[in-house]
Amino acid sequence: GLGENARASLITRGLAELGRLSQGLGGRAATLSGLAGVGDLILTCTGASSRNFSLGLALGQGESLETILRHRTTVAEGVSTAPAILALARRHDIAVPVIETVSLLLAGDIGMAEARDRLLSRPVGTE
Repeated sequence: GLGENARASLITRGLAELGRLSQGLGGRAATLSGLAGVGDLILTCTGASSRNFSLGLALGQGESLETILRHRTTVAEGVSTAPAILALARRHDIAVPVIETVSLLLAGDIGMAEARDRLLSRPVGTE
């Protein structure tokens, strides 16, 4: 797995993407600073009880998405939400490289190693 610094970096970049998306669609980035934004993002990205986190962990351990979903009794919203957000961002020409990478991974278009490389090799920006 990734270290805590890498995880914090990805969470920060994800929050920056959500802010750009919110602003690009007429909302305010500040809307995301509350419990429904940052609070949910931190839980989703770090909490063992998070359905999305546990799905990502299983993917990282080499399980296929199909196998993971077949054995689940709960819904990990990110599986359907990530590609929907990516499509919305593309329609509005908003850059969301973290969401794009997650979507490509979930679709099976890239593997875990390529996803990791894409996420960690991006240059530092204004996030």
